[in-house]
Amino acid sequence: MPFLQTHMSLVKLSIKGISYSQTQNGAYALILNEVDGERKLPIVIGAFEAQSIAIALEKEIKPPRPLTHDLFKNFAERFDIVVKQVIIHKLVDGVFYSSLICERDKIEEIIDARTSDAIALALRFSAPIFTYKNILDKAGIYLKSSTAETDPGTQEIDDVLSNPETFGHEEETNQSGDVYAKHSLQELNELLDQAVFQEDYEKAAKIRDEISRR
Repeated sequence: MPFLQTHMSLVKLSIKGISYSQTQNGAYALILNEVDGERKLPIVIGAFEAQSIAIALEKEIKPPRPLTHDLFKNFAERFDIVVKQVIIHKLVDGVFYSSLICERDKIEEIIDARTSDAIALALRFSAPIFTYKNILDKAGIYLKSSTAETDPGTQEIDDVLSNPETFGHEEETNQSGDVYAKHSLQELNELLDQAVFQEDYEKAAKIRDEISRR
């Protein structure tokens, strides 16, 4: 099990909060804290995932019907599957990759997941979140203390969201038309094929809109 062989290099993370970008519509930054240190790991995520994580953080909020992540938890518990921990195990070209470490009948399984989905589930299962030291060394940053307790530093988060090539994000995170405007037509067509292959039709629609504008 490759993710569990080097326990010594694992760094535990906690969730500091979610910040909405004042400069990019629909972009959110999930801020993770290094538990035994000062560094933060900001990850750009989509609006739906941000809402799901925020609801899990606010224990008082109870949706009338189960959200997708609540449904996953209910389904897993019905079949005696427990999410034991989440590991953000890889950072390639600015994209984070995560895994759910699950257990059923004392048998451990590793399931690939988007980082925002993994964290939304970790909250619901009260499972710890880890990353590897080398990932934190590469992508971790120091944020100045904010005057508001719940605000991870709005201006600095805007800087994060304004520079997706510098900070980590998710492969499926929706991007604005302004970002696609930087790509050539050939690149847009390649991105469109990739989005369709990944069944990310909302992203594909945004790319098609940009191609049509050309």
